[in-house]
Amino acid sequence: MTKEQKDNLFVLIKSLSKSEKRQFKLYVGRLGVNEDSKFLMLFNILDKLSAYDEAAILKKGIVKKQQLSNLKAHLYKQILISLRLNPSHQDIRIQIREQLDFATILYHKGLYKQSLKILDKAKNLAISNEEKNVAYEIVELEKVIESQYITRSLNNRADELSIQARDLSRQNVLASKLSNLSLQLYGQFLKTGYVKNKAETKKITDYFNARLPKYNINELGTREKLWLYKAHLWYSFLTQDFLSCYKYALKWVDLFYENKDMIVLNPVFFLRGNHYLLESLFYLRQYKKFRFSLSRLEAITKEKWFPLDDNIDGLAFLYIHNNKFNLHFIEGSFVEGLPLVDEVLERLENYKNRIDEHHIMVFYYKIASMYFGAGDNKKCIYFLEKIISNKSLQMREDLLCFSRILNLVAHYEAGLDYNLEVLIKSTYKFLIKMEDLYEVQKEFIKFLRGLGDIYPNEVKGEFIKLHKKLKEFEDDPYESRAFLYLDIISWLESKIQNKPIGLIIRNKFKETKNDIKKI
Repeated sequence: MTKEQKDNLFVLIKSLSKSEKRQFKLYVGRLGVNEDSKFLMLFNILDKLSAYDEAAILKKGIVKKQQLSNLKAHLYKQILISLRLNPSHQDIRIQIREQLDFATILYHKGLYKQSLKILDKAKNLAISNEEKNVAYEIVELEKVIESQYITRSLNNRADELSIQARDLSRQNVLASKLSNLSLQLYGQFLKTGYVKNKAETKKITDYFNARLPKYNINELGTREKLWLYKAHLWYSFLTQDFLSCYKYALKWVDLFYENKDMIVLNPVFFLRGNHYLLESLFYLRQYKKFRFSLSRLEAITKEKWFPLDDNIDGLAFLYIHNNKFNLHFIEGSFVEGLPLVDEVLERLENYKNRIDEHHIMVFYYKIASMYFGAGDNKKCIYFLEKIISNKSLQMREDLLCFSRILNLVAHYEAGLDYNLEVLIKSTYKFLIKMEDLYEVQKEFIKFLRGLGDIYPNEVKGEFIKLHKKLKEFEDDPYESRAFLYLDIISWLESKIQNKPIGLIIRNKFKETKNDIKKI
């Protein structure tokens, strides 16, 4: 068994709550012979360890090294069975699956009528909760049973099941095509970020149109609409059409706000939809809508009826705190946002096994940006180094690029210009290698390269020249993406006016917050 597989068991045990551990011990102790079972002993050993240590396990003498992998696999399975029996994990999907299992057992015992009765209830429950894949499985089992047990009370039973199977199959195929398209576009976005030019826009548009299946919106259920809106959302993000992003993210979350049961059944989709709605509003600088949507989301996650488990808890933290950073960025309230940094770092440690490394790096970039806005450039550099030095991470190219550019700016601001030339060269090589060099970046690096040859009394004039050049790109559909990650223009204005960048952004916010066009 590989190290990662061993770690999986250890991580699973460490993720258990006190009540889940207590239930597991009750579960394995339901028979007297299990009280001293080796897998329970292994559980107790791993539960007490602070870090996985195979040598410490073997030293206990409960198992030989060659038997350990099998014992671990058995323990892993028993924990999962115990968790499945826990009432807190008994959601609608598990209940439907359980009923399908019961019906299958009754069928194999030849109790066809009893099996069909359970299947009918399970099918209605599945359809009403948009669980159409399992509903299709149920119909297929009903067809098998009906072929052996003819219910004379329904003469058209065969036709009824055939129509149900056909409709469910068609809906499942459509949902599958839409979910595939959504996932492929999301994968493209993670790899490359936004489109860089007209050629890439055309390529993505052709790709999207070629794979978007035909549909009648009036015939779509909630599940099919969800995947449709997700596909449109990712296409809109890739092409930087943030107004369209807002439109489809709003349609997405409205599916849930209009049906509270869907929030309970699919809390992950509810959280993700709200995150993308907030991200769209952030890019559109719709402050009032952003603040309202964030407050509403946070309030709902605190409701007693809102489902809560380790996964949902981690995602709620990820999306809510990500957008709390964005709220401070809109307002320019960088110093006021610094207490959020400590809270996020503490909770990231608690969620380190639940949040992927990409999202952790995104947090680091936001933390670095917060410190940069607050004027603490050394702490900004510290968190950027965590991203730049991560050689194993596959994440968005644009985030990697702007981490390096912000690193250059922070070094300059901190007066750490003794190795600035080396940093400029390495950043330039990185950008060329990533094929992600834009006019904004070219002009900025050209400016930094020439700083060493400029007399101190000429620096302000050079800042003014660069500011004028970059302002030309502010509304460019491709070049403006640079300003989504790093507000270079506000930084230049801070240098020209000799004011902190936080004050510049805060003043802009005060001037525009009542002036933002409605959407």
